[in-house]
Amino acid sequence: MGEYMKKILFVILLIILIPYLIVDNLIKDEEIKFNLVTNKVVKIKRERTNTIEEIPFEEYIVGVVAGEMPVSFPDEALKAQAVAARSYVSKHMNSNKEYDVVDSINDQVYLDESHLKNKWGKDYTKNINKLKRAVLDTKGEVITYNDEIINAFFFSTSNGKTENCEEVFFEKLPYLKSVNSKWDINVSPVYNDEKIMSLKDFYSKLGLQYNDNLQISVKEYTQTGSIKNIEINNKLFKGTDVRFKLNLRSAYFTIKKVNDNVKITTKGFGHGVGMSQYGAMAMANMGYKYDDILKYYYTNVEIKKI
Repeated sequence: MGEYMKKILFVILLIILIPYLIVDNLIKDEEIKFNLVTNKVVKIKRERTNTIEEIPFEEYIVGVVAGEMPVSFPDEALKAQAVAARSYVSKHMNSNKEYDVVDSINDQVYLDESHLKNKWGKDYTKNINKLKRAVLDTKGEVITYNDEIINAFFFSTSNGKTENCEEVFFEKLPYLKSVNSKWDINVSPVYNDEKIMSLKDFYSKLGLQYNDNLQISVKEYTQTGSIKNIEINNKLFKGTDVRFKLNLRSAYFTIKKVNDNVKITTKGFGHGVGMSQYGAMAMANMGYKYDDILKYYYTNVEIKKI
């Protein structure tokens, strides 16, 4: 083939391909739109303003995935989060309350469009489309046990195992059983933590009188080694209460007096019940699909469409 014919063929190929390349780039730069042929909404109580908003159901799930899991996580982990979030809110809807959920860790963290545009800036479209694909790919899917939607608890990072529900929330649920999550230590940046506070602050936060002699006795551990009950200077506390009063990452902690200070070390982050989010990330990176991840962390469940 002569040089002249090669140039003609090259020009023809460019004429054919350029429109496709332009359209492809335009699609990447456009935000995915939901088909909102539904009247289903979630009534959210906004804690900062104490107002109630109604958000289209699947758009709410996008905002929860954005608020609860880093957008950098692999697609299968994001899909698992979407199904867990959808299950959680579905379980809490249609009650007699004036709202279904609050927008914070008291239920599920929800971030709206304006917040995300400010947070992500020029990466907004790319990031929101990634989350929307995770939600659309699992649209309508929830986790069920014996044909009932489960209370799909989730949290950031385990201490190596997840907790039995009854040891944290004092309600025994057959699908919220302790499972190994040994990979968390290798992938989570919040697995270990250390906090140092003055002995004075320590006593103040726990509502105890100051005493140079700090006496600590753990009375009961959970199956994973987290503290269930602990005695501090002759006063009995639940491990979860100490965690919240001292603003610790988990109830898997040790307390040591160092001169006039207290050093507290923790492992894991969160209440420990249900799906570990960093565990889900690790499983996704190992090739597990979102339904595999969910069926691992929630015992004997099924994934169904509503």
